[in-house]
Amino acid sequence: MVMDKGLSVNDAQNFLSVSHPHVDVVKLGFGTSFVTPNLKDKLEVYKSYDIPIYFGGTLFEAFLIRNQFDDYIQVCKDFGITYMEVSDGSITIPHAEKCGYIEKLTKFGTVLSEVGSKDAANIMPPYKWIQLMRAELDAGASYVIAEAREAGNVGLYRDNGEVRQGLVNEILTQIPGEKILWEAPQKGQQLYFIELLGCNVNLGNIAPSEVLPLESMRIGLRGDTFNLYLKEKS
Repeated sequence: MVMDKGLSVNDAQNFLSVSHPHVDVVKLGFGTSFVTPNLKDKLEVYKSYDIPIYFGGTLFEAFLIRNQFDDYIQVCKDFGITYMEVSDGSITIPHAEKCGYIEKLTKFGTVLSEVGSKDAANIMPPYKWIQLMRAELDAGASYVIAEAREAGNVGLYRDNGEVRQGLVNEILTQIPGEKILWEAPQKGQQLYFIELLGCNVNLGNIAPSEVLPLESMRIGLRGDTFNLYLKEKS
């Protein structure tokens, strides 16, 4: 998942002209879609490459806190958005209620739900991550997103970007890795998950300029993973 934090129409076209084979989905970060003046034109560029788009979870939360859930659905319909993120990183939503929103949105498209807080002081124990992820997948989410923000310094990570390895390993004992989208904006974080889960691990919050470097790292064409796929000499 690539995070578009405000590319112009031309920037989006240039980005996709070289990177589109390696992009599965694009998120228009936080609420940027709401302040993008030529949003429809940019969406058409992404659609021309058959790349799904979704609005950042913060926009969902902004509608929800104003009691405008139905308006959010209508906005997605108006712009032809069929992927939707349900998150509660900025507001508090009772979890049963959050799962209800996930279930409702599955009638309109593919739902990705985000687990984890944007507040660095709010550190959830592993069992809570597992509990929330399992419930949200059961509610109909196609993927659960493990929160890290665009900087990669909360949620899955310590404030210096270091992976909470114990947390990750415990999550993986209960939740299938293929159902998790790990937010990993930093190179070291991407490398950690490639080494742990293989070249096809789901990674998110990737900057447009980092798509080709990441793909190179996935397939052993970067120094960090050059020896990862070479057969051992006898």
